[in-house]
Amino acid sequence: MAKFTVDERRVWLGGKIVPVNEANINVLSPTSQFGLNVFEGIRCYWSDKKQNLYAFRLNDHLKRLKRSQKLMQLEDKYTIKDLEAALFNTIIANEYREDISVRQTIFVDGFGSWASHGTINMFISPIPKAKSNSEYNKNGLNCCVSSWQRINDNSISPRIKCGANYINSRMAQIEALNNGYDTTIFLNNRGTVAEGPGSCIFIVRDNVLITPLITDSVLESITRDTIIVIAKELGLAVQERSIDRTELYLCDEAFLCGSAMEITPIFSIDKYLINNGEKGPITDKIHKEYLRVVTGDSQEYSKWLTPIYS
Repeated sequence: MAKFTVDERRVWLGGKIVPVNEANINVLSPTSQFGLNVFEGIRCYWSDKKQNLYAFRLNDHLKRLKRSQKLMQLEDKYTIKDLEAALFNTIIANEYREDISVRQTIFVDGFGSWASHGTINMFISPIPKAKSNSEYNKNGLNCCVSSWQRINDNSISPRIKCGANYINSRMAQIEALNNGYDTTIFLNNRGTVAEGPGSCIFIVRDNVLITPLITDSVLESITRDTIIVIAKELGLAVQERSIDRTELYLCDEAFLCGSAMEITPIFSIDKYLINNGEKGPITDKIHKEYLRVVTGDSQEYSKWLTPIYS
Protein backbone atom coordinates (compact mmCIF):
# COMPACT_ATOMS: atom_id res chain seq x y z
CA MET A 1 0.00 0.00 0.00
CA ALA A 2 0.97 3.62 -0.41
CA LYS A 3 2.76 5.55 2.29
CA PHE A 4 0.18 8.35 2.12
CA THR A 5 -3.58 8.57 1.66
CA VAL A 6 -4.94 9.95 -1.62
CA ASP A 7 -5.60 13.30 0.04
CA GLU A 8 -2.07 13.44 1.41
CA ARG A 9 -0.16 11.88 -1.50
CA ARG A 10 3.01 13.44 -2.86
CA VAL A 11 3.15 14.94 -6.34
CA TRP A 12 5.96 16.34 -8.47
CA LEU A 13 5.75 20.05 -9.29
CA GLY A 14 8.48 22.22 -10.75
CA GLY A 15 11.30 19.93 -9.68
CA LYS A 16 10.11 19.25 -6.13
CA ILE A 17 8.11 16.49 -4.44
CA VAL A 18 5.38 18.21 -2.43
CA PRO A 19 2.11 17.28 -0.67
CA VAL A 20 -0.75 17.47 -3.14
CA ASN A 21 -2.45 20.27 -1.19
CA GLU A 22 0.66 22.40 -1.53
CA ALA A 23 0.95 21.92 -5.30
CA ASN A 24 -0.32 25.32 -6.41
CA ILE A 25 -0.17 27.20 -9.70
CA ASN A 26 -0.99 30.74 -10.79
CA VAL A 27 -4.73 31.17 -11.41
CA LEU A 28 -3.92 33.52 -14.32
CA SER A 29 -1.57 31.07 -16.01
CA PRO A 30 -2.43 30.00 -19.59
CA THR A 31 -3.09 26.46 -18.38
CA SER A 32 -5.69 27.75 -15.90
CA GLN A 33 -7.35 30.11 -18.33
CA PHE A 34 -7.11 28.24 -21.63
CA GLY A 35 -6.27 24.60 -20.87
CA LEU A 36 -2.82 25.10 -22.38
CA ASN A 37 -1.21 21.79 -21.44
CA VAL A 38 -0.33 18.35 -22.79
CA PHE A 39 -0.36 15.18 -20.73
CA GLU A 40 -0.09 11.41 -20.51
CA GLY A 41 -1.95 8.89 -18.39
CA ILE A 42 0.55 6.13 -17.59
CA ARG A 43 -0.42 2.82 -15.98
CA CYS A 44 1.85 0.96 -13.59
CA TYR A 45 1.14 -2.59 -12.44
CA TRP A 46 2.27 -4.28 -9.25
CA SER A 47 3.62 -7.82 -9.47
CA ASP A 48 3.37 -9.88 -6.27
CA LYS A 49 5.48 -12.55 -7.92
CA LYS A 50 8.37 -10.19 -8.67
CA GLN A 51 7.70 -7.69 -5.86
CA ASN A 52 8.06 -4.80 -8.22
CA LEU A 53 5.96 -2.12 -9.89
CA TYR A 54 6.11 -1.90 -13.68
CA ALA A 55 5.30 1.12 -15.84
CA PHE A 56 3.67 -0.09 -19.06
CA ARG A 57 5.16 1.20 -22.34
CA LEU A 58 6.63 4.16 -20.51
CA ASN A 59 8.96 5.23 -23.31
CA ASP A 60 6.10 5.20 -25.82
CA HIS A 61 4.01 7.39 -23.51
CA LEU A 62 6.84 9.87 -23.01
CA LYS A 63 7.57 10.04 -26.74
CA ARG A 64 3.88 10.75 -27.40
CA LEU A 65 3.99 13.47 -24.74
CA LYS A 66 6.87 15.07 -26.63
CA ARG A 67 4.93 14.84 -29.91
CA SER A 68 1.93 16.56 -28.33
CA GLN A 69 4.27 19.25 -27.02
CA LYS A 70 5.70 19.73 -30.51
CA LEU A 71 2.28 20.08 -32.18
CA MET A 72 1.22 22.61 -29.50
CA GLN A 73 4.54 24.45 -30.08
CA LEU A 74 5.41 24.53 -26.40
CA GLU A 75 8.92 25.24 -25.18
CA ASP A 76 10.89 21.97 -25.13
CA LYS A 77 12.26 22.04 -21.60
CA TYR A 78 12.44 18.39 -20.49
CA THR A 79 14.33 15.49 -22.02
CA ILE A 80 12.92 11.95 -22.03
CA LYS A 81 15.34 11.11 -19.21
CA ASP A 82 14.10 14.11 -17.22
CA LEU A 83 10.50 12.99 -17.68
CA GLU A 84 11.29 9.42 -16.68
CA ALA A 85 13.34 10.37 -13.61
CA ALA A 86 10.62 12.70 -12.33
CA LEU A 87 7.99 9.96 -12.69
CA PHE A 88 10.19 7.43 -10.85
CA ASN A 89 10.89 9.85 -8.00
CA THR A 90 7.21 10.66 -7.53
CA ILE A 91 6.10 7.03 -7.36
CA ILE A 92 8.94 6.06 -5.03
CA ALA A 93 8.17 9.00 -2.73
CA ASN A 94 4.67 7.57 -2.25
CA GLU A 95 5.98 3.99 -1.86
CA TYR A 96 3.26 2.59 -4.12
CA ARG A 97 3.07 -1.19 -4.20
CA GLU A 98 -0.23 -1.57 -6.01
CA ASP A 99 -1.69 -0.84 -9.44
CA ILE A 100 -1.66 2.90 -10.08
CA SER A 101 -2.40 5.50 -12.73
CA VAL A 102 -0.01 8.41 -13.18
CA ARG A 103 -0.91 11.73 -14.76
CA GLN A 104 2.13 13.51 -16.20
CA THR A 105 1.28 17.01 -17.42
CA ILE A 106 3.42 19.68 -19.07
CA PHE A 107 1.71 23.05 -18.86
CA VAL A 108 2.19 26.76 -19.50
CA ASP A 109 2.61 28.51 -16.16
CA GLY A 110 3.28 32.11 -15.19
CA PHE A 111 1.57 35.02 -16.94
CA GLY A 112 0.72 34.82 -20.61
CA SER A 113 -2.00 34.29 -23.20
CA TRP A 114 -3.44 31.40 -25.21
CA ALA A 115 -0.62 32.04 -27.71
CA SER A 116 2.20 31.62 -25.16
CA HIS A 117 4.94 29.00 -25.68
CA GLY A 118 6.15 29.16 -22.05
CA THR A 119 6.87 29.46 -19.13
CA ILE A 120 6.87 25.63 -19.10
CA ASN A 121 6.26 23.69 -15.90
CA MET A 122 5.23 20.13 -15.10
CA PHE A 123 3.33 18.16 -12.50
CA ILE A 124 3.12 14.42 -11.93
CA SER A 125 0.25 13.00 -9.93
CA PRO A 126 -0.14 9.26 -9.17
CA ILE A 127 -3.30 7.64 -7.82
CA PRO A 128 -4.21 4.02 -6.94
CA LYS A 129 -6.29 2.41 -9.69
CA ALA A 130 -9.09 1.61 -7.23
CA LYS A 131 -9.41 5.33 -6.42
CA SER A 132 -9.60 6.49 -10.04
CA ASN A 133 -12.73 7.57 -11.91
CA SER A 134 -15.67 5.15 -11.55
CA GLU A 135 -16.19 4.99 -15.34
CA TYR A 136 -12.82 3.21 -15.55
CA ASN A 137 -13.84 0.53 -13.06
CA LYS A 138 -16.97 -0.89 -14.71
CA ASN A 139 -17.46 -4.49 -15.85
CA GLY A 140 -19.29 -3.42 -19.00
CA LEU A 141 -20.71 -0.33 -20.68
CA ASN A 142 -24.06 0.73 -22.11
CA CYS A 143 -23.22 3.31 -24.77
CA CYS A 144 -24.91 5.73 -27.12
CA VAL A 145 -23.69 7.34 -30.33
CA SER A 146 -23.03 10.99 -29.52
CA SER A 147 -24.76 13.88 -31.23
CA TRP A 148 -21.46 15.74 -30.81
CA GLN A 149 -18.91 15.32 -33.59
CA ARG A 150 -15.34 14.27 -32.78
CA ILE A 151 -12.64 16.89 -33.32
CA ASN A 152 -10.57 16.35 -36.46
CA ASP A 153 -7.18 17.22 -37.89
CA ASN A 154 -8.51 20.46 -39.41
CA SER A 155 -9.93 21.77 -36.11
CA ILE A 156 -7.74 20.59 -33.24
CA SER A 157 -6.02 17.30 -33.89
CA PRO A 158 -7.00 14.29 -31.78
CA ARG A 159 -3.33 13.28 -32.11
CA ILE A 160 -2.60 15.95 -29.51
CA LYS A 161 -3.28 14.69 -25.98
CA CYS A 162 -4.06 18.03 -24.39
CA GLY A 163 -6.45 19.32 -21.76
CA ALA A 164 -8.37 21.51 -24.22
CA ASN A 165 -9.25 18.51 -26.40
CA TYR A 166 -11.13 16.94 -23.53
CA ILE A 167 -13.83 19.61 -23.61
CA ASN A 168 -15.05 17.82 -26.74
CA SER A 169 -15.09 14.58 -24.74
CA ARG A 170 -16.78 16.33 -21.81
CA MET A 171 -19.71 17.51 -23.91
CA ALA A 172 -20.30 14.02 -25.28
CA GLN A 173 -19.88 12.28 -21.92
CA ILE A 174 -22.27 14.64 -20.11
CA GLU A 175 -24.86 14.10 -22.83
CA ALA A 176 -24.52 10.33 -22.42
CA LEU A 177 -24.80 10.44 -18.62
CA ASN A 178 -27.80 12.77 -18.75
CA ASN A 179 -29.54 10.29 -21.03
CA GLY A 180 -28.86 7.30 -18.78
CA TYR A 181 -25.84 5.77 -20.56
CA ASP A 182 -22.42 4.93 -19.15
CA THR A 183 -20.48 6.58 -21.95
CA THR A 184 -20.61 7.41 -25.64
CA ILE A 185 -19.09 6.81 -29.08
CA PHE A 186 -18.14 9.67 -31.40
CA LEU A 187 -18.61 9.86 -35.15
CA ASN A 188 -16.10 11.93 -37.11
CA ASN A 189 -16.73 14.70 -39.65
CA ARG A 190 -17.18 12.04 -42.37
CA GLY A 191 -19.90 10.28 -40.40
CA THR A 192 -17.91 7.15 -39.59
CA VAL A 193 -16.97 5.86 -36.15
CA ALA A 194 -14.10 7.61 -34.36
CA GLU A 195 -13.64 6.69 -30.69
CA GLY A 196 -15.02 7.11 -27.19
CA PRO A 197 -14.28 10.07 -24.91
CA GLY A 198 -10.77 9.12 -23.83
CA SER A 199 -10.87 5.60 -25.28
CA CYS A 200 -10.55 3.74 -28.58
CA ILE A 201 -13.11 1.27 -29.91
CA PHE A 202 -12.86 -2.22 -31.36
CA ILE A 203 -15.69 -4.33 -32.74
CA VAL A 204 -15.86 -7.96 -33.80
CA ARG A 205 -17.72 -9.09 -36.91
CA ASP A 206 -17.57 -12.68 -38.15
CA ASN A 207 -14.52 -13.38 -35.95
CA VAL A 208 -12.59 -10.39 -37.35
CA LEU A 209 -11.34 -7.73 -34.93
CA ILE A 210 -11.94 -4.27 -36.45
CA THR A 211 -10.89 -0.80 -35.31
CA PRO A 212 -11.09 2.62 -37.01
CA LEU A 213 -8.11 3.99 -38.90
CA ILE A 214 -5.72 6.40 -37.19
CA THR A 215 -6.97 8.96 -39.76
CA ASP A 216 -10.60 8.53 -38.59
CA SER A 217 -10.16 11.21 -35.88
CA VAL A 218 -8.66 9.03 -33.18
CA LEU A 219 -5.78 9.42 -30.76
CA GLU A 220 -2.62 7.54 -31.72
CA SER A 221 -3.44 5.24 -28.84
CA ILE A 222 -0.78 3.09 -27.18
CA THR A 223 -3.44 0.70 -25.87
CA ARG A 224 -4.93 0.41 -29.37
CA ASP A 225 -1.52 -0.49 -30.75
CA THR A 226 -0.93 -2.99 -27.93
CA ILE A 227 -4.20 -4.76 -28.66
CA ILE A 228 -3.48 -4.98 -32.40
CA VAL A 229 -0.08 -6.52 -31.69
CA ILE A 230 -1.26 -9.11 -29.17
CA ALA A 231 -4.41 -9.97 -31.16
CA LYS A 232 -2.28 -10.84 -34.18
CA GLU A 233 0.00 -12.94 -31.96
CA LEU A 234 -3.11 -14.77 -30.74
CA GLY A 235 -3.89 -15.64 -34.36
CA LEU A 236 -6.86 -13.31 -34.71
CA ALA A 237 -7.69 -11.54 -37.96
CA VAL A 238 -7.35 -7.78 -37.48
CA GLN A 239 -8.58 -4.98 -39.74
CA GLU A 240 -7.90 -1.27 -39.43
CA ARG A 241 -10.62 0.40 -41.50
CA SER A 242 -13.46 2.89 -41.30
CA ILE A 243 -16.56 1.64 -39.48
CA ASP A 244 -20.11 2.74 -40.31
CA ARG A 245 -22.56 3.59 -37.55
CA THR A 246 -24.89 0.69 -38.29
CA GLU A 247 -21.99 -1.75 -38.02
CA LEU A 248 -21.97 -0.90 -34.32
CA TYR A 249 -25.51 -2.22 -34.03
CA LEU A 250 -24.76 -5.37 -36.03
CA CYS A 251 -21.42 -6.35 -34.50
CA ASP A 252 -20.93 -9.56 -32.57
CA GLU A 253 -18.78 -7.97 -29.85
CA ALA A 254 -17.41 -4.54 -29.00
CA PHE A 255 -15.15 -2.97 -26.41
CA LEU A 256 -13.56 0.33 -25.48
CA CYS A 257 -9.92 0.49 -24.46
CA GLY A 258 -7.37 2.88 -23.02
CA SER A 259 -4.65 3.08 -20.42
CA ALA A 260 -7.16 4.00 -17.72
CA MET A 261 -10.01 1.61 -18.54
CA GLU A 262 -7.81 -1.13 -20.02
CA ILE A 263 -10.33 -3.27 -21.97
CA THR A 264 -14.00 -2.85 -21.06
CA PRO A 265 -16.73 -4.69 -23.01
CA ILE A 266 -19.68 -2.82 -24.50
CA PHE A 267 -23.01 -4.41 -23.58
CA SER A 268 -25.23 -2.19 -25.73
CA ILE A 269 -25.13 0.73 -28.17
CA ASP A 270 -28.23 2.93 -28.55
CA LYS A 271 -30.17 0.12 -26.81
CA TYR A 272 -29.02 -2.48 -29.36
CA LEU A 273 -27.70 -5.41 -27.33
CA ILE A 274 -24.20 -6.60 -28.18
CA ASN A 275 -23.62 -10.34 -27.62
CA ASN A 276 -26.84 -10.44 -25.55
CA GLY A 277 -25.42 -7.84 -23.19
CA GLU A 278 -22.46 -10.00 -22.16
CA LYS A 279 -18.70 -9.99 -22.59
CA GLY A 280 -17.83 -11.83 -25.81
CA PRO A 281 -15.31 -14.69 -26.15
CA ILE A 282 -12.86 -12.77 -28.34
CA THR A 283 -13.00 -9.75 -26.05
CA ASP A 284 -12.39 -12.05 -23.09
CA LYS A 285 -9.45 -13.76 -24.80
CA ILE A 286 -7.79 -10.45 -25.65
CA HIS A 287 -8.47 -9.02 -22.20
CA LYS A 288 -6.86 -11.97 -20.42
CA GLU A 289 -3.79 -11.78 -22.65
CA TYR A 290 -3.59 -8.01 -22.17
CA LEU A 291 -3.54 -8.45 -18.38
CA ARG A 292 -0.81 -11.10 -18.71
CA VAL A 293 1.25 -8.66 -20.77
CA VAL A 294 0.89 -5.57 -18.55
CA THR A 295 1.50 -7.46 -15.30
CA GLY A 296 4.70 -9.08 -16.54
CA ASP A 297 3.42 -12.66 -16.86
CA SER A 298 4.30 -12.76 -20.58
CA GLN A 299 8.06 -12.84 -21.13
CA GLU A 300 7.57 -12.10 -24.82
CA TYR A 301 6.47 -8.55 -24.05
CA SER A 302 8.83 -7.79 -21.16
CA LYS A 303 10.41 -5.02 -23.29
CA TRP A 304 7.22 -3.00 -22.69
CA LEU A 305 7.72 -3.03 -18.91
CA THR A 306 9.91 -0.61 -16.96
CA PRO A 307 10.60 -1.59 -13.33
CA ILE A 308 10.16 1.25 -10.84
CA TYR A 309 11.98 -0.34 -7.89
CA SER A 310 15.28 -1.57 -9.31
